[in-house]
Amino acid sequence: MFNPQKLKKDFPILSRKINGHPLIYLDNAATTQKPKTVIDAFKNYYENSAANVHRGIHTLSEESSEQYENARKKVAKFLNAKSPNEIIFTRNTTESINLVAYSWGETNIGKNDEIITSILEHHSNFIPWQQLCNKKNTKLKIIPLKKTTAPLSLDISALEKLITKKTHLIAITGMSNVTGEKPDLKKIVKLAHQNNTLVLIDAAQLAAHEQIDVQKLDADFIAFSAHKMLGPTGLGVLYAKEKLLQAMPPFLLGGGMIKEVTKTRTIFADIPQKFEAGTPNIAAAISFTKALDYLEKMDLNNIQKHTENLSRLLITRLKKYPQISLQTAENSNGIVSFTLKNIHPHDISEIFNKHGIAIRAGHHCCHPLMQDLKLAATARISFYLYNTEDDIEAVCKALNKVIEIFN
Repeated sequence: MFNPQKLKKDFPILSRKINGHPLIYLDNAATTQKPKTVIDAFKNYYENSAANVHRGIHTLSEESSEQYENARKKVAKFLNAKSPNEIIFTRNTTESINLVAYSWGETNIGKNDEIITSILEHHSNFIPWQQLCNKKNTKLKIIPLKKTTAPLSLDISALEKLITKKTHLIAITGMSNVTGEKPDLKKIVKLAHQNNTLVLIDAAQLAAHEQIDVQKLDADFIAFSAHKMLGPTGLGVLYAKEKLLQAMPPFLLGGGMIKEVTKTRTIFADIPQKFEAGTPNIAAAISFTKALDYLEKMDLNNIQKHTENLSRLLITRLKKYPQISLQTAENSNGIVSFTLKNIHPHDISEIFNKHGIAIRAGHHCCHPLMQDLKLAATARISFYLYNTEDDIEAVCKALNKVIEIFN
């Protein structure tokens, strides 16, 4: 069943040509492509059942509401959550993390408290905590990289020294979007809970590459986006333990999240509606279920093995180029970042694009990490289930062309 070459046929965009070449899409850490089943489900909602949810008793509204809530149940089952009430739909990972920062953070963080994050973090899991700490006169501690060149990974031993009785939260990536590293989350969660500290995991990359069982992992908050795992854009997920959500005030205020409003007071709705003010992205939630169906059919274990294998193969090939420096962790899963001596990553990306190869070049929304690595940018290749060893061959040919042009 899992044949990457055949799977390409399920993704309409992969039949496209770019600059006269068949598209080779290697920017999956930014967003993945969508199978036809997801596109069809999105289209079907607008053609056959478009109506607002939880707002009417007519047929279309009831159909939309049922499909929307079934999507919540599907996500809960996918994560092995105890209840669909632990699933909040947002716009993206960024909003999910900001929800926690504004709702839980504003309520529970005070002067002289501490929050720990890491140098690997995407801005989405760094800036909200930085700004909260600045506002609350709270200390932000940062887990550094190991003081060795290989592997390029977090120094988890430093976390044991950073965490104190004042630490209220550890906000950590599940998988770096630059180095591909997957920190030891079970160890981090265990250490945190021994200290009565909560854990938030930015799973934007991890959710697409590894099956997450929220009960086994036992993290308190987990955030990710549908579009990085074959789903549509505009839909994020926040998983949070029910007892935490019950205690947290709402993040946005407006329609759809209330029980009763008078001139002088408001009674908020129960979870999860309490955190979903306004009209949600109904079509995205419904079509995301088809993405989850596809991932379950392919089996995330197969996807994980496949992307890890492609990463190892590419790294082996890149190590043969003396001009290349790798910024990739030893346990990288599907993400390979590199620099080419005296050649800007943007130039690499531009030449790749002329050969129909889409990669990412830039700081990847990780300024603190880039500053730590003393780099302005890297070129990043990120794999997913429809990529093949032939794509690696195409990458090496394009690299040779880059070197030829600049020499």
